[in-house]
Amino acid sequence: MTIIAQITDLHIREPGKLAYKRINTAPYLARAVAALKAQKQQADAVVITGDLCDFGRASEYEHLQSLLQDLECPVYLLPGNHDHREQLRESFASHTYLQQSTGDRVNYSVKIGEVRIIALDTAVLGQSHGELDAGQLAWLDDALAQSQHEPVIIAMHHPPFKTLIGHMDDIGLLKGADALVAVVQKYPNVERIICGHLHRSIDVRFAGTIASTAPSVAHQVALDIDPQAASCWVLEPPAYKLHVWVGEGPLVSHLAYVDSYEGPYPFHEDGQLID
Repeated sequence: MTIIAQITDLHIREPGKLAYKRINTAPYLARAVAALKAQKQQADAVVITGDLCDFGRASEYEHLQSLLQDLECPVYLLPGNHDHREQLRESFASHTYLQQSTGDRVNYSVKIGEVRIIALDTAVLGQSHGELDAGQLAWLDDALAQSQHEPVIIAMHHPPFKTLIGHMDDIGLLKGADALVAVVQKYPNVERIICGHLHRSIDVRFAGTIASTAPSVAHQVALDIDPQAASCWVLEPPAYKLHVWVGEGPLVSHLAYVDSYEGPYPFHEDGQLID
C-alpha cells in the first residue's frame, strides 16, 4: 500500500502576521501536521500543491520550514502563484528534487512507493493565473513515456478545468490546458491530476482520468457558482486528501478533515445494530 497525503494553499506569513489582516494561517498548518501524524495509516509522503507562503519571502519560507519539521515522512513542495520559485529553491536547498528541471520552472518526477509523482509548475511570476508552455508539455510527455508501467499522479497548482467560480476561473490555467489533454490522454496509467489553488474539493473527468482540487488546510474560497462571484473566503473546515494505491489499483482518494470531531461511535452492540 502506498499512501500519499496532499495538503495545499498554506499561505504562511511571517510569525504573528495575519493573512488578509484576519487569519493567522500558521496554527492551521500546525494542526494539519498534527492530524497527519495522528492518521491511523501513516502517509508515505506529503505533497504540497502550491501557495506555500503568501508573498514568497525568505522570512515566510523560514517560518514554513519550522512548521513542517515535525513531519517524519518526505515532503514534496510545488510553487503556486503566491510563491517565488527561486526563493523556494534557495530556502529549501536540501530538497534536491526542486533542482531537477533544466528551465526556470520547478518540474520534477519522483517515486513514492509504487506511485510516480510528476509535478508541473504552473506559476507565472508576478501573476495570479497559471500557464503551461510547450517545453513543459514536451517534458511531461517524455516523463510519462518513461513511466508507462507504473501508476502516475500529476501534481500542479492551477487546475486545468473550469470550476464555475467566476473570479477563480479568471485566474485559472489560462494557457496549456487543451495541450495538456492531448498529452495525458495518451497514457491510461495517469490515475489522477491533483491540484490546489481553489481552496475547495472539486472533481472533474479530464483527458481519460480524474482531475481534482483539494481544500486548503486553512481558509476556503466561498462556494459561489457564478461568473460574477465576489472574491471572498470563508472559514469552512480545513481538510486534506489521502491518495491510496493498493496492489493493481485503481487509486482511491479520501477527503479528510483536519480538526477532531466526536466519535468514532459503534454501529453495533452484541452483534446487533443499535436500536
